[in-house]
Amino acid sequence: MQSKEAFKALIVGGSVGGLAAAHEMRAAGAEVAVYERSAGKMEARGAGVVMQPEVEALLVRLGMSARSVSVELRERQQLHRGGKATRYEAPQLMTAWDTLYRALREPLSGVCYRMDSALRRVRVDGSEVTGEFADGYTAQGNFLVGADGIGSATRGLLDPGRRPAYAGYVAWRGLEPESSLPADLLELLAGRFTFFGSDGLQMLCYLVPGPDGELTEGSRRVNWVWYMNVAERDLPRLLAGRSGKTFTTFVPPGETLPETVAQLATTADTSLPERFAELVRRSEVFMQPVFDLSPHRMIAEHVALIGDAAGTVRPHTASGTSKAFADAAGLAAAMRGWTPGQDLPAGRLADWERERLSYLVALSRAGIDLANRSALGTANGRRFFVSARHA
Repeated sequence: MQSKEAFKALIVGGSVGGLAAAHEMRAAGAEVAVYERSAGKMEARGAGVVMQPEVEALLVRLGMSARSVSVELRERQQLHRGGKATRYEAPQLMTAWDTLYRALREPLSGVCYRMDSALRRVRVDGSEVTGEFADGYTAQGNFLVGADGIGSATRGLLDPGRRPAYAGYVAWRGLEPESSLPADLLELLAGRFTFFGSDGLQMLCYLVPGPDGELTEGSRRVNWVWYMNVAERDLPRLLAGRSGKTFTTFVPPGETLPETVAQLATTADTSLPERFAELVRRSEVFMQPVFDLSPHRMIAEHVALIGDAAGTVRPHTASGTSKAFADAAGLAAAMRGWTPGQDLPAGRLADWERERLSYLVALSRAGIDLANRSALGTANGRRFFVSARHA
């Protein structure tokens, strides 16, 4: 039971970063409520998630182990276009967005979690903050955490001039039941982190838990991601969906146009190792453009930004989820012990912001360097899906 003096934290964004913030704020003594802009079922926008210490630490605190929500890998292997795979021992744990979401969501079953809540305005009055949503609903609290991702409405209200910039390449993805794949292909991929790279592209693959968190052989899923350079002028046609909708940051499974799927399969045959090309052809692909947003500011009065709302890192760092968890943990630590009748712990919040921004800037630069090594997003890298008029 929360203290009568507990502050109320409004969490904007109900994905895994927002759920982590809810858990951390509750542990710091807050009453929490979560507001998610999606109207229906949450979409798994990342699919596979590399288990990192920040994620494991929260799971353990909630009474779960990392292994209970992860598939264990034994090796890394590099495929080649011709020739045998190169392998070496590299134990690693892999989970999935929906598995992690479920693990964090279930312990919050008694907490307010409101869907279809698109933030439109934030007002701060003394020690109170009010969030106003598109449907007319308002929520009052004492602190607001913007954990609403790359398209953050919270960030847009605080700093409307800061917008993500396209990084010059996209991530095609697939998430297929292992039972749907031929035995010899599954034998190649199971238990291994498999990758391939060449000029302007990079592909990687590993197994993750099944749709309901299953870890038994035959019930897991094969997760893959294929990065490739696409010029910004050629991007709009890849963002056009079968439903007639034009997407901005994520093209869901089933929406990719048939002609795009066909062109992707042809590109796979001419650019990837044979078994990776086969995997692409057997998958229902979805896609995310890669964006950059440099970390700039995380605190403004009674509002904080965490995760991709504060700034992005390239996916090659495998830190997209873990950095949001670390942001949330540090923010909650800075707020611990605060009550609405007191001044905000400005010194602790400033220290948290300074430390996180320093770390995130360095991590962002490291991610760009990793991308550059595969000529991803660079001016001289090979480009794909080039329109005929630009060829």
